[in-house]
Amino acid sequence: MNITLSNTGKRFNREWIFRHCSYTFTSGKNYAITGPNGSGKSTLLQVIAGATLHNEGTIEYNNGDKLTSNEKHYSNISIAAPYLELIEEMTAKEMLTFHSKFKPLIQSLSIEDMLKIVGLEKAVNKQLRYFSSGMKQRLKLAQAFFSKTPVLLLDEPTTNLDADGVALYINLISNYTKDKLVIVSSNVKEEYGFCEEVIKIENYKSA
Repeated sequence: MNITLSNTGKRFNREWIFRHCSYTFTSGKNYAITGPNGSGKSTLLQVIAGATLHNEGTIEYNNGDKLTSNEKHYSNISIAAPYLELIEEMTAKEMLTFHSKFKPLIQSLSIEDMLKIVGLEKAVNKQLRYFSSGMKQRLKLAQAFFSKTPVLLLDEPTTNLDADGVALYINLISNYTKDKLVIVSSNVKEEYGFCEEVIKIENYKSA
């Protein structure tokens, strides 16, 4: 899938967060959106995901030679972000099972296998309310990386992770992003060092 932004902009009240953003994200490549905290890089990622509406310009989602409607593109996109909520009454296994009803998971692994890969094999049947922040982030990464989607969006993906968690993230990037379009929003080089192209949000701040 390719995603094309044409003169796209987003504002809150009268303040433009970014503007005049024209860029094509191509399947099979890795991109980073960088900038200081509060600069708008997460907002740009949310606009790309369709979770936040833009105020000007257009966004097109092209799956092969076919345009995907803005109402249906969500099924092609997986995202991991610190602000995404989990259903805390569910167990880890129940959460992934529930998630699979909306976006199919890769078929080569069972849910138990997925949880083992992200280091949650001992918490398969544990309610998420009892998870630490690091465990929750590992589950969010599992949801995103193991979804069978052509686009993977990652917003500050190692938030709340210790050194072992960061190593896990790098392992997931190496083994589960082949042929995907990956976009990382981050100002931490360790999170986006593998990306071929870097988009600086400051370049789209002109009024």
